[in-house]
Amino acid sequence: MSVIVRDDGFHAEDYTGEAVLDISQDTQPDALPKSFAGIELIRVAFPAFNDGRGFTLGKLLRQNGYTGRLRAKGPVISDQYAMARRSGFDEVEIPDELAARQPAGEWVFRADWRDHDYRSQLRA
Repeated sequence: MSVIVRDDGFHAEDYTGEAVLDISQDTQPDALPKSFAGIELIRVAFPAFNDGRGFTLGKLLRQNGYTGRLRAKGPVISDQYAMARRSGFDEVEIPDELAARQPAGEWVFRADWRDHDYRSQLRA
């Protein structure tokens, strides 16, 4: 099982559609889809917390025009949540074991990701 993480905490899976595209972390940028017609959810694999290739893929998907639901899937840790959101992900899907080690409060603490990047520090 897994837990969906959003800015307001933990959620159960609520996606009921069938139009899902799974993208592996080792997908080359030029192999990303050029059209997103009919795709409601894209899940980008994060096989380990120390593999950040998915952040780049998420950013590229958004730059290529994907406006649907974008999910990082795998053992992304709470410290990486702000990076996932800045890269264009709407949510993160983590394993139950990780959710038990890093409770919802740790994720919600990082949910103000827009206010805690280097640019906001420069504006202050």
